[in-house]
Amino acid sequence: MDVDFMDLFIRHFDFWPHLSAEEKELLTEGSQIVHYPKGTHVHQGPLDCIGVLLLKKGQLRIYTMSEDGREVTLYRLFADDVGILSASCVLDSLTFEVYVDAEEDTEALLVKAQTFRKLSDGNINVRCYGYQMATCRLSDMLWKMQQVLFLSADRRLAIFLLEESEKNGAEEIHLTHEQIARYMGTAREVVSRLVKYFNQEGWIKNSRGCIRIINREALTDLAG
Repeated sequence: MDVDFMDLFIRHFDFWPHLSAEEKELLTEGSQIVHYPKGTHVHQGPLDCIGVLLLKKGQLRIYTMSEDGREVTLYRLFADDVGILSASCVLDSLTFEVYVDAEEDTEALLVKAQTFRKLSDGNINVRCYGYQMATCRLSDMLWKMQQVLFLSADRRLAIFLLEESEKNGAEEIHLTHEQIARYMGTAREVVSRLVKYFNQEGWIKNSRGCIRIINREALTDLAG
Protein backbone atom coordinates (compact mmCIF):
# COMPACT_ATOMS: atom_id res chain seq x y z
CA MET A 1 0.00 0.00 0.00
CA ASP A 2 1.30 3.44 -0.99
CA VAL A 3 2.61 5.35 2.05
CA ASP A 4 0.61 8.42 0.99
CA PHE A 5 -2.60 6.43 1.07
CA MET A 6 -1.79 4.92 4.45
CA ASP A 7 -1.41 8.50 5.64
CA LEU A 8 -4.90 9.20 4.23
CA PHE A 9 -6.25 6.31 6.33
CA ILE A 10 -4.79 7.80 9.47
CA ARG A 11 -5.79 11.41 8.74
CA HIS A 12 -9.32 10.86 7.45
CA PHE A 13 -10.66 7.67 9.02
CA ASP A 14 -11.09 8.67 12.64
CA PHE A 15 -11.98 5.08 13.50
CA TRP A 16 -8.43 3.94 12.57
CA PRO A 17 -7.07 4.06 16.17
CA HIS A 18 -10.02 1.94 17.29
CA LEU A 19 -9.32 -0.92 14.92
CA SER A 20 -7.63 -4.12 16.04
CA ALA A 21 -4.55 -5.35 14.21
CA GLU A 22 -6.74 -7.86 12.36
CA GLU A 23 -9.24 -5.13 11.35
CA LYS A 24 -6.43 -2.87 10.11
CA GLU A 25 -5.14 -5.75 8.01
CA LEU A 26 -8.65 -6.38 6.66
CA LEU A 27 -9.03 -2.71 5.74
CA THR A 28 -5.64 -2.60 4.04
CA GLU A 29 -6.20 -5.80 2.07
CA GLY A 30 -9.73 -4.72 1.10
CA SER A 31 -8.60 -1.38 -0.33
CA GLN A 32 -7.03 -0.50 -3.62
CA ILE A 33 -5.77 2.51 -5.53
CA VAL A 34 -8.07 3.39 -8.43
CA HIS A 35 -7.75 5.82 -11.33
CA TYR A 36 -10.76 7.31 -13.10
CA PRO A 37 -10.11 9.24 -16.33
CA LYS A 38 -12.19 12.37 -16.86
CA GLY A 39 -15.69 11.42 -18.03
CA THR A 40 -15.75 7.99 -16.35
CA HIS A 41 -19.05 6.82 -14.85
CA VAL A 42 -17.68 5.83 -11.46
CA HIS A 43 -20.94 4.80 -9.82
CA GLN A 44 -24.17 4.13 -11.69
CA GLY A 45 -26.90 4.46 -9.07
CA PRO A 46 -28.81 1.26 -8.29
CA LEU A 47 -26.52 -0.75 -10.60
CA ASP A 48 -23.48 -0.27 -8.37
CA CYS A 49 -22.18 -0.50 -4.84
CA ILE A 50 -18.47 0.03 -5.28
CA GLY A 51 -17.51 1.05 -1.75
CA VAL A 52 -16.06 4.07 0.04
CA LEU A 53 -13.92 6.47 -1.97
CA LEU A 54 -11.19 8.64 -0.45
CA LEU A 55 -9.88 11.10 -3.03
CA LYS A 56 -6.20 11.87 -3.35
CA LYS A 57 -6.58 14.17 -6.36
CA GLY A 58 -9.16 15.04 -8.99
CA GLN A 59 -12.87 15.74 -8.76
CA LEU A 60 -16.03 13.64 -8.66
CA ARG A 61 -19.56 14.90 -9.29
CA ILE A 62 -22.41 13.29 -7.36
CA TYR A 63 -25.83 13.73 -8.90
CA THR A 64 -29.32 12.30 -9.05
CA MET A 65 -31.42 11.72 -12.13
CA SER A 66 -35.13 12.13 -12.84
CA GLU A 67 -37.19 9.58 -14.76
CA ASP A 68 -36.88 11.70 -17.91
CA GLY A 69 -33.09 11.78 -17.60
CA ARG A 70 -32.60 15.28 -16.16
CA GLU A 71 -29.57 15.50 -13.89
CA VAL A 72 -29.30 17.54 -10.69
CA THR A 73 -25.82 17.89 -9.21
CA LEU A 74 -25.96 17.30 -5.44
CA TYR A 75 -22.35 18.01 -4.49
CA ARG A 76 -18.79 17.46 -5.64
CA LEU A 77 -15.82 15.73 -4.05
CA PHE A 78 -12.26 17.03 -4.19
CA ALA A 79 -8.87 15.96 -2.81
CA ASP A 80 -9.13 14.61 0.76
CA ASP A 81 -12.92 14.25 0.56
CA VAL A 82 -14.65 10.95 1.38
CA GLY A 83 -17.42 9.54 -0.81
CA ILE A 84 -19.64 7.39 1.37
CA LEU A 85 -22.86 7.22 -0.68
CA SER A 86 -21.14 5.06 -3.30
CA ALA A 87 -21.31 2.44 -0.54
CA SER A 88 -24.94 3.07 0.43
CA CYS A 89 -25.69 -0.64 0.11
CA VAL A 90 -23.69 -1.29 3.28
CA LEU A 91 -25.56 1.36 5.30
CA ASP A 92 -28.89 -0.03 6.46
CA SER A 93 -31.98 2.13 5.78
CA LEU A 94 -30.07 4.39 3.36
CA THR A 95 -31.75 3.84 0.01
CA PHE A 96 -31.12 7.15 -1.76
CA GLU A 97 -29.46 6.32 -5.07
CA VAL A 98 -26.86 8.63 -6.58
CA TYR A 99 -24.64 8.63 -9.64
CA VAL A 100 -20.96 9.56 -9.63
CA ASP A 101 -18.91 10.83 -12.58
CA ALA A 102 -15.27 11.87 -12.78
CA GLU A 103 -15.13 15.57 -13.70
CA GLU A 104 -11.32 15.46 -13.83
CA ASP A 105 -8.73 12.70 -13.98
CA THR A 106 -9.08 11.30 -10.48
CA GLU A 107 -6.94 9.14 -8.21
CA ALA A 108 -8.54 7.68 -5.12
CA LEU A 109 -8.38 4.99 -2.50
CA LEU A 110 -11.32 2.60 -2.78
CA VAL A 111 -12.41 0.62 0.27
CA LYS A 112 -14.44 -2.22 -1.21
CA ALA A 113 -18.08 -2.41 -0.15
CA GLN A 114 -17.82 -5.88 1.36
CA THR A 115 -14.77 -4.81 3.39
CA PHE A 116 -16.50 -1.75 4.79
CA ARG A 117 -19.61 -3.82 5.54
CA LYS A 118 -17.60 -6.39 7.49
CA LEU A 119 -15.78 -3.71 9.48
CA SER A 120 -19.04 -1.83 10.12
CA ASP A 121 -20.80 -4.97 11.34
CA GLY A 122 -18.00 -5.78 13.76
CA ASN A 123 -16.90 -2.35 14.99
CA ILE A 124 -19.27 0.33 16.30
CA ASN A 125 -16.71 3.06 15.56
CA VAL A 126 -16.70 2.22 11.87
CA ARG A 127 -20.50 2.07 11.81
CA CYS A 128 -20.81 5.47 13.49
CA TYR A 129 -18.28 6.95 11.07
CA GLY A 130 -20.28 5.67 8.10
CA TYR A 131 -23.55 7.17 9.30
CA GLN A 132 -21.89 10.43 10.35
CA MET A 133 -20.39 10.87 6.89
CA ALA A 134 -23.67 9.92 5.23
CA THR A 135 -25.50 12.49 7.36
CA CYS A 136 -23.09 15.22 6.27
CA ARG A 137 -23.60 14.34 2.62
CA LEU A 138 -27.37 14.19 2.99
CA SER A 139 -27.19 17.67 4.53
CA ASP A 140 -25.32 18.87 1.43
CA MET A 141 -28.01 17.31 -0.74
CA LEU A 142 -30.85 18.93 1.20
CA TRP A 143 -29.18 22.33 0.85
CA LYS A 144 -28.94 21.84 -2.91
CA MET A 145 -32.60 20.77 -3.08
CA GLN A 146 -33.62 23.83 -1.08
CA GLN A 147 -31.75 26.02 -3.55
CA VAL A 148 -33.41 24.38 -6.56
CA LEU A 149 -36.90 24.52 -5.06
CA PHE A 150 -36.98 27.82 -3.21
CA LEU A 151 -34.26 30.23 -4.39
CA SER A 152 -34.35 32.36 -7.52
CA ALA A 153 -31.85 31.53 -10.25
CA ASP A 154 -29.92 34.80 -9.85
CA ARG A 155 -29.48 34.22 -6.13
CA ARG A 156 -28.37 30.63 -6.75
CA LEU A 157 -25.78 31.79 -9.28
CA ALA A 158 -24.42 34.37 -6.83
CA ILE A 159 -24.13 31.68 -4.14
CA PHE A 160 -22.45 29.31 -6.59
CA LEU A 161 -19.88 31.85 -7.74
CA LEU A 162 -19.01 32.86 -4.19
CA GLU A 163 -18.68 29.23 -3.07
CA GLU A 164 -16.49 28.36 -6.05
CA SER A 165 -14.29 31.39 -5.43
CA GLU A 166 -13.87 30.47 -1.77
CA LYS A 167 -13.18 26.83 -2.64
CA ASN A 168 -10.48 27.77 -5.16
CA GLY A 169 -9.07 30.67 -3.16
CA ALA A 170 -9.24 32.91 -6.23
CA GLU A 171 -11.49 35.49 -7.85
CA GLU A 172 -11.57 33.58 -11.14
CA ILE A 173 -13.87 30.62 -11.78
CA HIS A 174 -12.73 28.53 -14.74
CA LEU A 175 -15.97 26.85 -15.77
CA THR A 176 -18.12 27.02 -18.89
CA HIS A 177 -21.76 28.09 -18.76
CA GLU A 178 -22.75 24.50 -19.48
CA GLN A 179 -20.74 23.20 -16.52
CA ILE A 180 -22.21 25.83 -14.20
CA ALA A 181 -25.71 24.94 -15.36
CA ARG A 182 -25.08 21.26 -14.67
CA TYR A 183 -23.74 21.98 -11.20
CA MET A 184 -26.67 24.31 -10.43
CA GLY A 185 -29.32 22.00 -11.87
CA THR A 186 -30.64 24.51 -14.39
CA ALA A 187 -30.49 25.23 -18.14
CA ARG A 188 -27.41 26.65 -19.84
CA GLU A 189 -29.54 29.43 -21.35
CA VAL A 190 -30.51 30.55 -17.85
CA VAL A 191 -26.87 30.73 -16.78
CA SER A 192 -25.84 32.60 -19.93
CA ARG A 193 -28.60 35.16 -19.43
CA LEU A 194 -27.68 35.73 -15.78
CA VAL A 195 -23.95 35.91 -16.51
CA LYS A 196 -24.69 38.60 -19.10
CA TYR A 197 -26.79 40.50 -16.54
CA PHE A 198 -24.12 40.20 -13.81
CA ASN A 199 -21.54 41.37 -16.32
CA GLN A 200 -23.63 44.41 -17.27
CA GLU A 201 -24.04 45.31 -13.61
CA GLY A 202 -20.27 45.24 -13.17
CA TRP A 203 -20.35 42.41 -10.62
CA ILE A 204 -18.30 40.04 -12.75
CA LYS A 205 -16.21 40.03 -15.92
CA ASN A 206 -16.95 37.17 -18.26
CA SER A 207 -14.63 35.67 -20.87
CA ARG A 208 -14.56 32.31 -22.62
CA GLY A 209 -14.52 29.58 -19.97
CA CYS A 210 -13.78 32.04 -17.17
CA ILE A 211 -15.72 34.32 -14.82
CA ARG A 212 -13.87 36.84 -12.68
CA ILE A 213 -15.59 38.33 -9.62
CA ILE A 214 -15.31 42.12 -9.66
CA ASN A 215 -17.82 43.18 -7.00
CA ARG A 216 -17.89 40.55 -4.27
CA GLU A 217 -20.00 42.75 -1.99
CA ALA A 218 -22.81 42.98 -4.55
CA LEU A 219 -22.83 39.20 -5.05
CA THR A 220 -22.83 38.67 -1.28
CA ASP A 221 -25.82 41.00 -0.91
CA LEU A 222 -27.69 39.11 -3.63
CA ALA A 223 -26.79 35.73 -2.13
CA GLY A 224 -28.37 36.91 1.11
